[in-house]
Amino acid sequence: MTDDWQQQINELHEELVRRDDPAAWVREADAVEATVRYPRIALRGPVFGVAAQDPAAGPGWRLLKPVVDGMPQIARDGLQSHLFFTAKDDTDDPAVRRELLAAVAVLEREPVNEVAACGVRYRVVRGDEFARMGEDGLEPPRPTDRESVERSWERGTDREPSRDVGFALDAEQVEGPAAGALKLSLRDFSYLGSRFPSDVRADSERAVVTHPELVLLPTGFGVVERMEDGWRPRSTLAATPHEARRTLYSGMSEIWAMLYQFGDDKKARYARAAEEYRALGRADEFEVEGHVFRICRVERVLRTGPEGPETPRPSDVDEYGPMKMHPTMDENGTIVRE
Repeated sequence: MTDDWQQQINELHEELVRRDDPAAWVREADAVEATVRYPRIALRGPVFGVAAQDPAAGPGWRLLKPVVDGMPQIARDGLQSHLFFTAKDDTDDPAVRRELLAAVAVLEREPVNEVAACGVRYRVVRGDEFARMGEDGLEPPRPTDRESVERSWERGTDREPSRDVGFALDAEQVEGPAAGALKLSLRDFSYLGSRFPSDVRADSERAVVTHPELVLLPTGFGVVERMEDGWRPRSTLAATPHEARRTLYSGMSEIWAMLYQFGDDKKARYARAAEEYRALGRADEFEVEGHVFRICRVERVLRTGPEGPETPRPSDVDEYGPMKMHPTMDENGTIVRE
């Protein structure tokens, strides 16, 4: 450990002592226990979102869209929609609308990772998603992880708002010594091994130099299924453990039957299993007909450097390109028939 990093972790410890916050100490103890029980890191791969640098919101970059997309183009499409609806609904000024629509037009034509409009820079950003792993598999939620205020099981219940939105991409912002130690362990992380193509490995090694600082993004939660060769994700990222549990419940009770065209008997068996799972309240693992599902704790890290947060790498793969997603609108907000 370098003297610089040792000093930073010492400062984080001193700050924890100064705050005299019992809840923070319990969270820190949870984190330390997790490093012992789940000492390995299981990399899932890159995820993408959108950040903005808006002088009106203060210095630095903040997340505009959650860093959860599996391809850069999905994040670009999300940015295109954001700018279009901002132009449509959030301004009556033709000059402002014209500038926003000019950025939309660029995103319709080109796979760009940054556009600017009305003094705000918008950037598609890249992170890596991972989970901790131990002898019994992927790490489940910790007792101190934030839970939903209202633990509804109904499928139509509103999703918890993503903690990503508005999150400051500040590399100096670290919550406690355990998080500081995690950043230290990941500082020189790059993709290794023959399962990664050479261009992916080269881009990863280059990013360590060009974007040397790390930002730990808010923790998320998801459903995973145990397979012969590991664990397979079965859901998108949720803001709380209960929201992930509700996703598992909805899958067993209704969604999977439609998606995989279950027969009547199998549909009924899974529906009964769903109610058994719901009755357990806060179970983070459940087995149905030989399939083992677990609520998994998901972490993400984003690299940043002198020029701001990292954008998609040349080796990141898109399955499709830019497209026009919305009707044509003029500077007065009128939809133009084509």
